[in-house]
Amino acid sequence: MAKVAFLGLGVMGYPMAGHLCAKGHEVSVYNRTTAKAEAWVAEHGGRFGRTPAEAAQGADFVMTCVGNDDDLRAVCAGADGAFAGMAEGAVLVDHTTVSSAVTVELAALAEAKGLGYVDAPISGGQAGAENGVLSVMCGGRPEVFEAAAPVIDAYAKICRLMGPTGAGQMTKMCNQIAIAGLVQGLSEALHFCQKAGLDGDKVVEVISQGAAGSWQMQNRYRTMLDDHFEHGFAVDWMRKDLDICLTTGDEIGASLPVTALVDQFYKDVQKLGGGRWDTSALIKRLSVMG
Repeated sequence: MAKVAFLGLGVMGYPMAGHLCAKGHEVSVYNRTTAKAEAWVAEHGGRFGRTPAEAAQGADFVMTCVGNDDDLRAVCAGADGAFAGMAEGAVLVDHTTVSSAVTVELAALAEAKGLGYVDAPISGGQAGAENGVLSVMCGGRPEVFEAAAPVIDAYAKICRLMGPTGAGQMTKMCNQIAIAGLVQGLSEALHFCQKAGLDGDKVVEVISQGAAGSWQMQNRYRTMLDDHFEHGFAVDWMRKDLDICLTTGDEIGASLPVTALVDQFYKDVQKLGGGRWDTSALIKRLSVMG
């Protein structure tokens, strides 16, 4: 069992920190909105810090799960950042989806302070976090990853070291690129199904058993047909991730034409007021905008 700090108690971080507590780790938490941290402590025990540095004091491992590059810098660096409260030899594990550039930047800062650093973005959505079955893709030094992996296992279905620092974020980009095209394809199939006057449940029952089957189809087709988009990863966050994918693609010479197109489709969804709808809302764009 370890002393663990968890920074960022959003829809993913709140249950992830809970799993750490349930596994017997000694957990402290921090959230930008202190009331959320107080509510977590009231539910799970442990303690909360009013700054990242305070929450990180005495922790063997510090987990972060925040919004974007700037949020991550804010909780890690500076006088009140996690690095300021961590003792030499402690490890920071970042579960935020951010650019590989900020990952390399913060990993270097951590190393200069005698700290370990693992970039460990996650996939599996809110349900995966709540059920403790996330996919975790990691980058960093092998010995640091090996130390952190048993703690990450509290909420992971699979946790793998993908390579050196930044490799976890690069793998998450692969994940988002794959999902973007897949959700658009599923949206078009269901839209076509509706226009053709077919029974959506019967269609999915048949095609899901063949090559067209996917997690998205199995778990989202019914809510997509029901025009319900309030339960998953938000369009605003997907656009943030796709921007990282497209920027990195330009840097490394990767051609991402479908990703660029779907990014613009998500922009259309934002214009419809759907920035907080989940990513399956691409079908909404088809029905409204054609």
